[in-house]
Amino acid sequence: MPAPRNPIKHALSEGRLQMGCWLDLGHPPIASIAASAGFDWCLIDAEHGPNTLDMIHAQLNAMQGFDAAPVVRVAWGEDWILKRVLDLGVQTIMVPMVDTPEQAAAVVAACKYPPEGIRGRGAMLGRATNYAAITDYDSTANDEICVIVQIETATALENLEAIAAVPGVDCVFVGPADLSANLGFRDNGDDPEIVEIIETAIRRIAATGKAAGIIHYDSDLYPRFQELGARFLGVGADATTVAAAIRELATTARATLT
Repeated sequence: MPAPRNPIKHALSEGRLQMGCWLDLGHPPIASIAASAGFDWCLIDAEHGPNTLDMIHAQLNAMQGFDAAPVVRVAWGEDWILKRVLDLGVQTIMVPMVDTPEQAAAVVAACKYPPEGIRGRGAMLGRATNYAAITDYDSTANDEICVIVQIETATALENLEAIAAVPGVDCVFVGPADLSANLGFRDNGDDPEIVEIIETAIRRIAATGKAAGIIHYDSDLYPRFQELGARFLGVGADATTVAAAIRELATTARATLT
């Protein structure tokens, strides 16, 4: 039995838009709700969210059986971090702050078994193989791993095409918040200059033939991002959605009372 087919990887390779939601709160019931809500993917955020390995594991189990494919954003592109997440059965990985093609190549290598990479062989002990039920995992896993790298600095912008050209990089994701801050627009991310920089970055990524990605909270801009070439589109997060809904509930209920 081979490794499971990765729907995100195949969709991106075919140029099909994949829409998803960030999971920052770390709660399995919310992950389950999000995975069944109609998204193509849900991303468990272990960079800024409080997601430990155990919490990631629990959310992956909660998402199992629903339509949305899981993605995990790790805190950093270290091989020991990546292999532990991969052994949980995650097939799509996002790595922040990738500035150079060398860094991108190291990330890819950490996600692939030899001879293509350096990933250690231990998945037969874990969820990735359903605890040794997927007998051909080691020989088929490489083809189903999707690697997404984030460009978030001026250096990364300078190296954008070289990063995209790294074999094994499936998607180059523009991190709008950190990129804006790095370029001097921390408090005015809507400035026309940084908007143009971000839009140009998406065009440049798409021109390389690799999938471009971005997250944004303004639904009016989604058609624009799709037109520019974005194919991995984050449209919100559990934390902001839940917070807004609860605050609205309190405000609305309070307004009915004397």
